[in-house]
Amino acid sequence: MRVPFHGRAVRGWVLGPTDDVPSKMLPVRSLASPTAWFDEHGLELCRWVSERYVAPLAAVLERATPPRVAGEEGPDRLAAARSVVACATAPGVVASYRSGDEMLAAVGGHEGGAWVLRPAPEHEGPAVVDAVAACVASGWRALVIVPEAAPVPGTARDIVEAFGDRAAMLLAGSKRARFRTWLDVQAGHHDVIVGSRPSVFAPVPALGLIVVGRESHAALREDRAPYYHARDVALARGAIEGAVVVLSALAPSSETAAMSLPTVSPKRRSWVPVELVAPGAEGRAPRLVRALRSASRGFLFSPLPGYGIAAVCRACGQPAACASCGGALRSSDGSVRCVVCGAAGRCRSCGASDFGLRRGGEERVEEWASRVSPVPVRRVADGDPPRLPVDGEVLVGGPDDVRDFGAGGLDLVAILDADLAGRRPGLTARERAVTTWTEAIAWARPAGRAIVQTAHPNDPAIQSLVLGDPARFHRDERSRRADAGFPVGSAVFRVVGGPGLAEALAGLEPITLLTSSAEGQTVCLLALDPGDVPAFGRAARDLAGRDVLTRVEAEPHL
Repeated sequence: MRVPFHGRAVRGWVLGPTDDVPSKMLPVRSLASPTAWFDEHGLELCRWVSERYVAPLAAVLERATPPRVAGEEGPDRLAAARSVVACATAPGVVASYRSGDEMLAAVGGHEGGAWVLRPAPEHEGPAVVDAVAACVASGWRALVIVPEAAPVPGTARDIVEAFGDRAAMLLAGSKRARFRTWLDVQAGHHDVIVGSRPSVFAPVPALGLIVVGRESHAALREDRAPYYHARDVALARGAIEGAVVVLSALAPSSETAAMSLPTVSPKRRSWVPVELVAPGAEGRAPRLVRALRSASRGFLFSPLPGYGIAAVCRACGQPAACASCGGALRSSDGSVRCVVCGAAGRCRSCGASDFGLRRGGEERVEEWASRVSPVPVRRVADGDPPRLPVDGEVLVGGPDDVRDFGAGGLDLVAILDADLAGRRPGLTARERAVTTWTEAIAWARPAGRAIVQTAHPNDPAIQSLVLGDPARFHRDERSRRADAGFPVGSAVFRVVGGPGLAEALAGLEPITLLTSSAEGQTVCLLALDPGDVPAFGRAARDLAGRDVLTRVEAEPHL
């Protein structure tokens, strides 16, 4: 509907009838859309998101529905959802997994509940297809969430190949195309829907299964208000609609591990042997150099971009630092720029722009590896779409280049500078690194080599790669986060306001409350028991009404 609000027309939604009618009511100006944008289950889910992430319900509804394209609405798209056409399916890979039959039976029987799926690397897409097939065969629809839209994930391609026109992709595309697909999904024209993070709200009738692929991926967390996580919304939606939720990942997140859900995994080891070697200068460990000489298709993971970091000014001999902000200077694509403010590299002491470099990064790895490898070595440059190396090629890439491409079959995968993960800022930096390393090393299946350069071979993060099992890492991570005051599974918020904010929040008795001041504002970081979030939400709304609180950000990246 279009309704008047502070002198202008805004979009609003009809939620249902009420007896709580104020004495003065402004009339609705117009009907904006004949489409019912959500049903009772959808509204209940949005209310849950509003309460869990302390966000206005209107903001949640706005995020849960796509931009409207009026020309796509019509009577043919507003018809009632059709029934799912069940079909028989042949047994797949999951049936041979530990607890695989039990999970498929739960999916087929629409029993609800949640499972963790840890597939073999080459089964990442086929295992999801198996779960979806069991759902559709029983007459229900399935929703598959993937963390990224481009390039199209291997899991999405496998689903479309398996189900053809019965599957729809809510991924990239024009505004019109996305809205058209959304309406088709709502009308029940498709039995399987695969989409990125916002698709967790897709209006799927007769929903029987929700799969969250690569559930430990950082992209499943929304960076705009409301700051929801697709994994948690999927679990809530499954509970509301009685659907089975499958959290699939090669390396599940610490949050998922803490839930102690039943796990489905291969009965026999399905992980590539991982060789640990001491770091070499600029990543040139002798064993890696020898492996490169015989590899015809490989991937070298370098977490550092560029060619190197400026160490000293050649003009004055002073340590290199940005003249604008004092930040570090990085050489990349032939120029030196500040990694903090992006300014052109100039010495803070004398203004010169000639620096001695401490070499190391993707460009430098490409340079030295090209002199060793018998096949061309190329770097995934900025702006190039991520991809797997072709036959007769070695690629050098970083974290953004590790995607769901399906089975890799590479001769060699090497992780360089693994020890940098322990020095990166952020409470979850190590977990993000482990997730990325695991997904990259999986490309070495079934018969390739995996080499990890580290000076700390017994570190739980490194051992998770050796064992192909992150259980020890999760135990260490739970202890580490608890010691930091942000236990795994706690609800974390960043709150901004004015004087009196910290004192008001302290009254809620949070697990942790950290306070700082910036530009005349008070910034608080607090961790709460999930059961205390509703009380925090009520307090936040009261504080906002008294101008003590100005912003709440849920689940900030720490």
